[in-house]
Amino acid sequence: MATFLYRLGRLAFRRRLSAVLLWAAALAVAFLGASSAGDPPEDSTSMPGIEAQHAYDLIDERFPGAAADGADARVVFVAPDGEKITAGPHRAAVTGFVADIADAPQVAGAADPFDGGRGVSEDGTTAYATVSYEVPEDEVSGAARTALDRAIDEARDTGLTVEAGGSALESEVSAGLGEVIGIAVAAVVLLLTFGSLAAAGMPLITALVGIGVSMFSILALGHALGLSSTVGELAMMLGIAVGIDYSLFVVSRYREERARGHEPHEAAGRAAGTAGSAVVFAGLTVVIALAGLSVVGVPMLTKMGLGAAGAVLVGVLVALTLVPALLGWWPDAVLARGSRSRGARGRGGRTGAEPHPGQRGRRAGRRGRAAPPARTDSAGGTDSTDGAGPPEPAPATLGVRWACFVLRRPVPVLLATVAGLGILAVPAADLRLGMPGDEAKPTSTTERRAYDALAEGFGPGFNGPLTVVVDARGADDPEAAVAGVAETIGGTDGVVSVSPPRFDDAGSTAVLSATPATAPTSERTKDLVHDIRDRRPATEAATGATYEVTGTTALNIDVGQKLQGALFPYLATIIGLAFLLLLLVFRSVLVPLKAALGFLLSVLAALGAVVTVFQQGHLAGLFGVEQTGPIMSMMPIFLVGIVFGLAMDYQVFLVSRMREAYVHGEDPREAVVSGFRHSARVVAVAAVIMMGVFGGFMTGGEQVIKMIGFGLAAAVFFDAVVVRMAFVPAVLALLGRRAWWLPRPLARLLPRVDTEGEALGRAAPVPRPVPDGEPDQDLTRV
Repeated sequence: MATFLYRLGRLAFRRRLSAVLLWAAALAVAFLGASSAGDPPEDSTSMPGIEAQHAYDLIDERFPGAAADGADARVVFVAPDGEKITAGPHRAAVTGFVADIADAPQVAGAADPFDGGRGVSEDGTTAYATVSYEVPEDEVSGAARTALDRAIDEARDTGLTVEAGGSALESEVSAGLGEVIGIAVAAVVLLLTFGSLAAAGMPLITALVGIGVSMFSILALGHALGLSSTVGELAMMLGIAVGIDYSLFVVSRYREERARGHEPHEAAGRAAGTAGSAVVFAGLTVVIALAGLSVVGVPMLTKMGLGAAGAVLVGVLVALTLVPALLGWWPDAVLARGSRSRGARGRGGRTGAEPHPGQRGRRAGRRGRAAPPARTDSAGGTDSTDGAGPPEPAPATLGVRWACFVLRRPVPVLLATVAGLGILAVPAADLRLGMPGDEAKPTSTTERRAYDALAEGFGPGFNGPLTVVVDARGADDPEAAVAGVAETIGGTDGVVSVSPPRFDDAGSTAVLSATPATAPTSERTKDLVHDIRDRRPATEAATGATYEVTGTTALNIDVGQKLQGALFPYLATIIGLAFLLLLLVFRSVLVPLKAALGFLLSVLAALGAVVTVFQQGHLAGLFGVEQTGPIMSMMPIFLVGIVFGLAMDYQVFLVSRMREAYVHGEDPREAVVSGFRHSARVVAVAAVIMMGVFGGFMTGGEQVIKMIGFGLAAAVFFDAVVVRMAFVPAVLALLGRRAWWLPRPLARLLPRVDTEGEALGRAAPVPRPVPDGEPDQDLTRV
């Protein structure tokens, strides 16, 4: 793989104009597709195989024309202090609203709160009207929403407090400055690290090109494939982060190869063959982990994973092709100022792709020299240094000094990291899953104010009624059977009221609504749903009718339970996959085991941090969390998949340099220091950039995105800073040579995966320069 990527990097360097034009064409095509595409759909929590979803499907089947997923709006009217909503002027304003909205486009009907008095609170201060629509929420037209807004404003003009919630009325929540903050953090960090505007700007430019292609493609396919705005936002979050990091690794390795004395075209090829190989492996692990989310069985989670995986894949391709092409345009601009001037003098001021005329002779002379001794690895192979001489010894960096500190005190460092991450992971045992609703929205939205007004006027459970679908086709008297079911449910502890049943045309199926006494996200409501379902066998035996419980509250409970049950099997699968992949890369048994344990520590600590802030409420105000509650159902599995990929990134980029130093003859402890000397700064910079990107998304108003941004930022910190910088060197120091042990039978079975360009170091001749316009013979021989 390293040889192919080496040739690909050289080809992109020489054919830079073609490479840039190809990416420009891809960006233009994606943009045109996005411009002509329809609006993306709303998020959907549909999940096959659970009772709530089956009940929704039954309603669709038995009540044609009244889709169970039809949009609705619940409009709340609150009288001024000291007055009653039933007073003449206020009552007239409410009934006027109902009459006006009933004639609005796409409205199937509007319930008058004064018909039967069921829509008026006991103290007479609050009333609500439910507006039902003929179409799902993603098909509600702009005219229909405008008519609803106009009717609400007219009611407000009478002096009433009027708020609205429901799927038909979605407030625009501030998107925040996530992208801007992430890019700004990346720019500052890269500029401070490289000391060159070009070196800092190139990863940013290439990442923006990659995320542009990804986002426009998602928008172009969104309407056809049902990709919601959440898919795009998560793809952007990951695409920016990995796009910058992957380009950063290639540019950093290019600078290192130039410091070794290589010509620009050779340095670009070697950067693509070495750092590019690690980028491919790391990117594919992220893609596999994200695409693997499809096995969970949640359509929304599948789309989120595939959308983000596509953005990561584009980032890998950009790093392998567009970055070398841009290096061909500015081969010296990415170097530090001193190196830039030395490189220009060494080539006689030329910046072209071809080497100096005397370069080939000097290479031949170098090939005649004796190579330094190479270590025979556990598989029987040898590794040697490449032809170029190593750079001059550099003063000890912060990374080197830290590595030496850990090597002197491995046991205290190891105990401190394990204990610290373990303490942070303890709250994860209290993890409760659900889907945040209007109660989690900012108080600046009308949905949140409507939620609070209904909870105050009608009780906390009023915002999460349970829909019960009664199938009485097997009963002798369907009406009596449905009445018996309603009586059983109404007598269940925790149910405040049960609505009159609504029958289908055949009179054999009925739908009724049960109002719990507790809030939708309460554990007592979850127990109530289970209690109602547990009574089903006895009720069916007594009445001859069966029933199923659904509604948004029950659906969220079922989704959360299914995902919570799938979390640990998925986690075990990911850890097993990590072990196998690292076994191939590092040809060691203990290094993958150490990496898997470190990944487990970091992901559990991140989950514990999310639970601490978003569920238990500790430090919630510091992070702008207005309402605590259960963790979004898909968050833990999605976090595990993403953190797995990012952990493999840092593992490969850091430990692969340690392995390279070890097989080149260094002592295991010296190899750890060498790995930190070459990779610690790049890994730290990449981690800071990712934390900046993920943390920036917490500035938005959508709590789900805040939660994901916080969880990913915490996971990157724990994995890159704590695990890779402290846990890994401490374990390697204690293991010594045993860290790289591999049984000989296993060594013969495992294929070799060259992620650090060992084949390039063993290659005798350096590929000859090919003038522009001549086919690349190296690439044609792949």
